[in-house]
Amino acid sequence: MNPNLFRHGLLRGLDSAPASNTSEGRFGRMFRTLPKAKFDLNFLKALAGIMAAPKDANPSKETDNPRDDEENTGISAGYTYLGQFIDHDITFDPASSLQKQNDPDSLEDFRTPRFDLDNLYGRGPDDQPYLYQSDGKKLLLSQRKLTGNNGFDDNTRDLARNQPDPSDPDPRKRAIIGDPRNDENVIVSQLQGMFIRFHNRMVDFMPTASFQEVQGAVRWHYQWVIFHDFLPTIIGKDTIKSIFPKLKNNTGLGTELPVLHFFQPHKRPFMPVEFSVAAYRFGHSMVRPEYRLNTTLPDRFDIFNLKNDDTSLTGFRQFPDVWAIDWRLFFDFGNKPDQFSKFRIQPAYKIDTSLVNPLKELPPSIASMIGNLAERNLIRGNTMGLPTGQDVARAMGIPVIKDKFLKVGKAIKDDQDKNKSYTEIPGAVAGKAPLWFYVLAEAQQQFETNDTPIHLGPVGGRIVGEVFAGLLIGDSHSWLSQDPTWTPEASFLNTKGEFGIADLLNQAKLG
Repeated sequence: MNPNLFRHGLLRGLDSAPASNTSEGRFGRMFRTLPKAKFDLNFLKALAGIMAAPKDANPSKETDNPRDDEENTGISAGYTYLGQFIDHDITFDPASSLQKQNDPDSLEDFRTPRFDLDNLYGRGPDDQPYLYQSDGKKLLLSQRKLTGNNGFDDNTRDLARNQPDPSDPDPRKRAIIGDPRNDENVIVSQLQGMFIRFHNRMVDFMPTASFQEVQGAVRWHYQWVIFHDFLPTIIGKDTIKSIFPKLKNNTGLGTELPVLHFFQPHKRPFMPVEFSVAAYRFGHSMVRPEYRLNTTLPDRFDIFNLKNDDTSLTGFRQFPDVWAIDWRLFFDFGNKPDQFSKFRIQPAYKIDTSLVNPLKELPPSIASMIGNLAERNLIRGNTMGLPTGQDVARAMGIPVIKDKFLKVGKAIKDDQDKNKSYTEIPGAVAGKAPLWFYVLAEAQQQFETNDTPIHLGPVGGRIVGEVFAGLLIGDSHSWLSQDPTWTPEASFLNTKGEFGIADLLNQAKLG
């Protein structure tokens, strides 16, 4: 395999996911006995070309009309980037500070995936002191304040950044953080900054606690947000209740463990390729072409614009001071703004078999040889030998979607009659679809009207939900393992007794 083929996101060990039922490495397989599918490359390229072309080919139409039919009424735009942040946490490669604390004398090349925020903490203040303030407890941020978020947060600050030599041919100011991927776009970069501030807020809230105690408290609150907010939003309440029968907003999980039928690591949690290469890539279809960062700025900004940094949210650089994000435009803070105004919560795009046009030409900072994200995903799944979506559905006891209902294109009313079925793509094999495509097409089955909320379907939702649950169970330091009756700090709870991402961000503003 060409090492440059998938430069972003290809981790060491991913190209060797064993099918043995007696051992796992860092990566493994949920469905070990299913045959590995092989698709013709020309077919995959043709399928990718259709998937990446249609969605919002003319995004400028949003300038005058704040709503469009491709928006998902069930998921706000912030969950796209919270999902990206979580992905960078559980797929971070270097040995984490948690592993160092657990077993400092026998660090392994590939750690067990955990929801432990090592993309925030790196290897800890002893090994990476440059990530921390002089007290060895608080994480470092830039002194540069960001403005424009209309009073949401008057203390927004950029990530700490290096000061490159002016003679450097690439003198961009890169972030000094635990995982450089969290600087790849402006939105996830500022979300990283909010998590840093949440940690610093917890340091002030627990003034006599050690760094490890504060770190543990931050992790548990983060895990709570994942399982009580992010996961129900993405996989739907029915699927999450089938996995977590006792999961409720404010009572923890009790002593009943999640119900896992398919993710069964024999020794320790591993990262299944069916999850990392297929099901969890659902978020690519949720990306919008443009975002409003705050209501002070007059315009929306392109998620990628290769020709003009002034209108692009591409990262790995110091962006303008006035680009502070007003998170009320990305998550529900209970303020219920007018849905037709510039103050509205921006929805994510629907989970369907189309990607916004900018993802057809990713910038070189993110991709190298293959700029079409749909093509990269499909070829990667083919290279990894993933089973077909139909085979996985059968293995899970879920009715297989007929070929004629596997549509390629947008889940909007105007396109229902013109979307091609999967088997109309030259080279398609009846009854055999790439798993990533199948997961997206399965979610698209929920479409009834343009306003129908769409989350992951039973195959995609079950894979994501079980992997998340398995990682939590397998982490001996998680809240589920150490104290399943735990709930977030009472002073952090809102009036409904819940704690979600909006509550975490509200607390972060105090840090």
